[in-house]
Amino acid sequence: MVFWDKKRLGNTYCLLAQKSEIFVVIVLARDPVCGMYVDEETAVYKTVVDGKTYYFCSEQCMLTFTQPETERRNLKRLVVLSITLGLATFILGFFDVSTPLLPKNVWLFMLSTPVQFIAGYRYYRGALGAAKAKTTNMDTLIAVGTTTAWGYSTLVTFLPSLMPSQDVYFDTSALILALILIGKLLEETAKGRASEAVRKLLDLQPLVAHVIKDDGTEEKVAVEKVMPGDKLLVRPGEKIPLDGVVVEGSSSVDESMITGESVPAPKEAGDQVIGATINKEGAMKIEVTRIGMNTTLNQIVQMVSDAQLSRAPIQRLADTVSAYFVPTILFIGIITFIAWKVFAGASFGFSLTAFIAVVIVACPCAMGIATPTAILVGAAKGAQNGILIKGGDYLEKARQLQAIVFDKTGTLTKGRLAVTDIVSDDPDRLLSIAASLENMSEHPIGEAIVREAKNRGLTLEQPKSFEVLPGKGVKGTVKGKKTVVGTQRFIGESNVVISKELQASADKFLSQGKSLVYVAIDGKADGIITVADELKENAADVVKRLKEMKLQVVMITGDNKRTAEAIASKAGIDRYLAEILPDKKAEEIKKLQNEGLVVAMVGDGINDAPALAQADIGIALGSGTDIALEAGGIVLIRNDLMDVVTAIQLSKRTYSKIKQNFFWAFGYNAALIPIAAGALQPIGIAMNPVFAAGAMAFSSISVVSNSLLLKRFKPKR
Repeated sequence: MVFWDKKRLGNTYCLLAQKSEIFVVIVLARDPVCGMYVDEETAVYKTVVDGKTYYFCSEQCMLTFTQPETERRNLKRLVVLSITLGLATFILGFFDVSTPLLPKNVWLFMLSTPVQFIAGYRYYRGALGAAKAKTTNMDTLIAVGTTTAWGYSTLVTFLPSLMPSQDVYFDTSALILALILIGKLLEETAKGRASEAVRKLLDLQPLVAHVIKDDGTEEKVAVEKVMPGDKLLVRPGEKIPLDGVVVEGSSSVDESMITGESVPAPKEAGDQVIGATINKEGAMKIEVTRIGMNTTLNQIVQMVSDAQLSRAPIQRLADTVSAYFVPTILFIGIITFIAWKVFAGASFGFSLTAFIAVVIVACPCAMGIATPTAILVGAAKGAQNGILIKGGDYLEKARQLQAIVFDKTGTLTKGRLAVTDIVSDDPDRLLSIAASLENMSEHPIGEAIVREAKNRGLTLEQPKSFEVLPGKGVKGTVKGKKTVVGTQRFIGESNVVISKELQASADKFLSQGKSLVYVAIDGKADGIITVADELKENAADVVKRLKEMKLQVVMITGDNKRTAEAIASKAGIDRYLAEILPDKKAEEIKKLQNEGLVVAMVGDGINDAPALAQADIGIALGSGTDIALEAGGIVLIRNDLMDVVTAIQLSKRTYSKIKQNFFWAFGYNAALIPIAAGALQPIGIAMNPVFAAGAMAFSSISVVSNSLLLKRFKPKR
């Protein structure tokens, strides 16, 4: 392993390392986290300059081993130090190890002092920082408790005539720090397991890609050298190196590591593919669209990392409680000491140990991790299920939602027009003629008609004449027949007669919110083709589930009221807002908020971005535009609307864990305060400060373990 250190060269931050004669240099555009570890074998490429070998690694490579790894390594060293010297201090306390030059207490002082000021340095630093801010925290309690034990023992050792008791507590202070550090190490290890899924994502991206050069030859290059626009060959069984678009070939791709979807997704020319996913069947050529930190994989990692580091609103409650709780405990500890020494007539040693036990057992260390650990696991679990949560505040707020607003086009619906009905004596003949004309058009309705004809394997003719009338339709000659394809108004202007039967069918389809295309051949209305933006398969199920969760579901669209009503009816939505211009969507969200509702907006387009930002929670579909993804607080990678339900379920489960953690962090410790203060002394039960430290460490371990239970979360489909 190579140890990385941060250096500044001019205005640029670099990561430098040296192992033997090997120098490793990485230049970063942004300030990196210090103390990273990188395996030399993961180096992307190397070069020799002035006889020195330089290994260059990607930023992604470094993210695999970030600061937590350094923290765990340091904690392991401190735990070994504190346990070794702490146990030695404890054991020697039972024997007379005095020598003419070094009395027993001096030996104990020499063993415990490194633990107090090396292993315990972090707590002095934390307490000093709090003091500068004119407040107190959990480090204050640890520093006060252990320093009291060590400081009193030191005075007994060197100034025994001034002290009321000759008992020393060097082993108490050393073992307290040892147990606290063990709890901290277990906590860091558990937190590392919590984000294991995210770190595994980083390991997925292949290091090399097969680039197709202009002359058609293939070259194997490092992924970091690939640029947007490069063509890559991906063979069956290989990982797709970077995000791109299929330009040749077809296959199925296993995207489970990104989207959580177990069924491989079919891919053909024009389809997008995600880097790090696995090509299962045929060979494909893809054109790279995103590289570096812009790839889906790296964006997922960045979003999850940001969410895990964020502070949920409920964390502020924990901070407030701790700010008052710590001085209260110090006061209780002092009162305990005075009560036993002055009023109960107990020995100085017993009164002092009671004070230390109260301060240590009540230390709310677990309060500081009650929320972050749950958020960390919840965010990682969301990523495993294809849900990216950008911050702990979104994860917490999702449980409070009262209304969900869905954009229609591309969100509730598939966002692509499709032929739904053909009214004609010979549907295939009518469709073939209409598609032959529309094949010359670029209108979305025309594209839907052509696509349907090709799906049916129909033969399209080249029209002899062709004319487009914007907003009306097309006309021309197909198979020697004068043909008009377009709106009812266009048909009427062309002096075409529409039969009563055909008009009755048209009225029925209009009531369903479908768009009508009339086909007239040689002056006679021969039939109708209807097109519609179809509802997504599970949209109605999602709406039903949300209603069962007592949420108000609203649809918003720029379409006319008739179309909006039809789609809303199919989806089971009672309230819809139609003919809303894109720039007015945010205003409608604000109106709902003014009704006292906590609102989420689900959308995917550029015109949804203002509404996504205005909502209490913006939920963006992964297929949406970049600006929509930026505006959303939650991103659904799989474009599965059911993940809206999953996100709310995960939010509620995470919040439940946070509340449980507060019990273990606060209630558990508070309940032990009377015992630590000596409430059970009359029946012969007293709490040794070392056991108090163990109880405090167990509290932290309980919080982390309880948070890790979130890893068992499974969406209720």
